[in-house]
Amino acid sequence: MKILVTGATGYIGKRLIPLLLNEGHTVVCSVRDASRAHQFNNTRDELISVVESDFLKPETLSTIPKDIDVAYYLIHSMSNSSTEFHSLEEQCAQNFKLFIETTTAKQVIYLSGITNDTKLSKHLLSRKNVETILQSNVYALTTFKAGIIVGSGSSSFEIIRDLVEKLPVMIAPKWLNTKTQPIAIRDVLNFLLRAIGNEQLYRKSFDIFGPEILTYQEMLLEFAKIRGLKRYIFTVPIMTPKLSSYWLYFVTSTSYKLAASLVNSMGIEIIGKPSNINKILNIHPISYKKAIKKAFVKIEQNSIVSSWKDSFISGLLQHNAHEYINVPSYGCFKDMKQRTITNPTKTLDKIWAIGGENGWYYGDFLWKLRGFFDKVFGGIGLRRGRTNPIELNVGDSLDFWRVIYADKKQKRLLLYAEMKLPGEAWLEFKIEDNILYQTATFRPKGVAGRLYWYSVIPFHWFIFNGMISNLAK
Repeated sequence: MKILVTGATGYIGKRLIPLLLNEGHTVVCSVRDASRAHQFNNTRDELISVVESDFLKPETLSTIPKDIDVAYYLIHSMSNSSTEFHSLEEQCAQNFKLFIETTTAKQVIYLSGITNDTKLSKHLLSRKNVETILQSNVYALTTFKAGIIVGSGSSSFEIIRDLVEKLPVMIAPKWLNTKTQPIAIRDVLNFLLRAIGNEQLYRKSFDIFGPEILTYQEMLLEFAKIRGLKRYIFTVPIMTPKLSSYWLYFVTSTSYKLAASLVNSMGIEIIGKPSNINKILNIHPISYKKAIKKAFVKIEQNSIVSSWKDSFISGLLQHNAHEYINVPSYGCFKDMKQRTITNPTKTLDKIWAIGGENGWYYGDFLWKLRGFFDKVFGGIGLRRGRTNPIELNVGDSLDFWRVIYADKKQKRLLLYAEMKLPGEAWLEFKIEDNILYQTATFRPKGVAGRLYWYSVIPFHWFIFNGMISNLAK
């Protein structure tokens, strides 16, 4: 079958596409920014193609072929603004529906969240509204409503990991007693994959969930047990949603806006309604314990396929990555350094391994201090780290930077700052004729931006000199 996958560079899309190819399907990947579809652009597989389209801009949809059989709707989190995401998701779903109705598609498969509680967060209400919009008389809609998804790189997994591994004792909000029904990422993918062309699922909606009903507190303690850690949790009723959001924000790698969205959803029970879907598709969801263990196998093998941290929702950047490739020069401050190198391959490998647990090769304490202050002032800090310790691709998060350009053949890496700044900042590494060029560019915003640049010059001289010298060794 010919299958359209929207949200192809997202957490689910990146994992689903290889499975579709293994089944022999022809896959069309719809992305807003083709530069982020590196793993699909570089393949020689004739069964896959990448088209650049934006469902918020109907005029761009002409790039998508009309002769498709099935379409996946995996578009989510179009904005990290709580005041905008509902209307944007509604508009996106409407444009998707109108376009798909002009194609030969017989089925649309939509992944949503469980929405059975009488009180729903704005996030879950939006998911429910999208399902209503996607219903059509032209094609058949199949909706899967998932519980908390557990897998390497998923937001829920990484947040639980942050809390458990950083806090021996937790004074936590009362929503940790909320019940939920987590499901492993492998099971979610199986449901999505086996639904293709199954007429028993046409125009129907199913809750999908794991075999256990657990509170968030039980999930944390089970995670700690698996990791061999002794943890103590005390819930208190006095933590307001705002305080709870700050608690998540400072302890984990989430942004404050994402933390606030999660807190609003975590006070709601996410328990699925039983159905015969497991029997129809012959799927037996694994336990939470097994899902955690499988996630750590992927982590230990450095084979995390996708991570929520690499989505734009985890940072400040709201536009296509390629829009920032051309580093400005007018009205900018620059710190330019260069070193002669004897082994370009070794230096390039060091550059591609920069950040995360590997550090920044010089003055790591000052980098951590800068990350701490960024967190205090509402930024993302250094806690996102990086998804893979030795590979970098366009769109990846890298501590408080975003990868804008990464090409080992061209020997160039360009990063864009997502920290809180009175302006914009780029950091570039480039090797030409056995010379390493390291350039920090800052475009200030008003007087505050200029004062900021002058105040950090001494630190830049110390850090950037040490960093390039160690990279060149």
